[in-house]
Amino acid sequence: MTAVTADGLAGRDRGTAPRSRRRPGRSLSRLLPLVPAALMLAAFMLGPIVYSLYGSLTDRALTGPRAANPQFIGLQNYAELFGSAEFWNSLVLTVVFVLASAVIGQNVLGMLLAVLVRSSVKPLKSLVSGVVVLAWVLPEIVAAFAMYAFFAKDGTLNVALGWFGLEHTAWLFYFPMLSVILANIWRGTAFSMMVYNAALSEVPPDLMEAATIDGATAWQRFTRVTLPVIRRSISTNLLLTTLQTLGVFTLIWVMTGGGPGSSSATLPVLAYQEAFKFAQVGYGTAIATVTLLIGAVFSIIYIRALKPEVD
Repeated sequence: MTAVTADGLAGRDRGTAPRSRRRPGRSLSRLLPLVPAALMLAAFMLGPIVYSLYGSLTDRALTGPRAANPQFIGLQNYAELFGSAEFWNSLVLTVVFVLASAVIGQNVLGMLLAVLVRSSVKPLKSLVSGVVVLAWVLPEIVAAFAMYAFFAKDGTLNVALGWFGLEHTAWLFYFPMLSVILANIWRGTAFSMMVYNAALSEVPPDLMEAATIDGATAWQRFTRVTLPVIRRSISTNLLLTTLQTLGVFTLIWVMTGGGPGSSSATLPVLAYQEAFKFAQVGYGTAIATVTLLIGAVFSIIYIRALKPEVD
């Protein structure tokens, strides 16, 4: 007993603490509660992803002999995909749609609304928040039909423009991507506003007071104090809005159907058309797999941005 105490005291004298022995049973008991969650993730996430990847390597069709007995064809679907001008056009449209409506539109407008709401009086704050959140809580199919009615040739937008003597424009025909981008911004901005509103409430008031005393303008306080403090919230919101927008299908399909032609066919729409309209399930699955990989690339970028800074 005395020897153990002496060893402990000797360890303290040398500036080190006595090491505690780790029990394997204790480590296993800590990991045991995670087993059900790991199994569920494997069953409901990893399993479908692996099955989808395999399906993209087959010639599976929606009907006919290839529906019952698909053949393994390796990377033939991907070779055909990367050689298709339609795929590259869809890829460009997807990137434009994500950058314009999520990375820029929803995040910038959400931040602006959050700042304005926090600085406004309570009745106005409640009114603006309620109107913006209403678009977010609507079922996606309802929001899609509402946006279709807004941008239709005889819809709300053209009626409003007619009050100022402007001609009616077939927005969904001449400007399909602009229409779906604006619709997705309207649909998803509320989420960004709520995230940034919560993040702004966590900014320490003493930092803002110190910056004000030092003579910083409102813009300087926002860019040099507020934004660095909520950097992690911005990265998290960018990740969530990007992945959500990357998978948008219903809004585009209801408003334009991917047309006219393929002028608004993003990757999810193209995958649906190939798999269920042209019955090429394997080829459509390959498009979906590429979409999944694009989402993984965005995720890696944002996760790296979320890592704490090392001093």
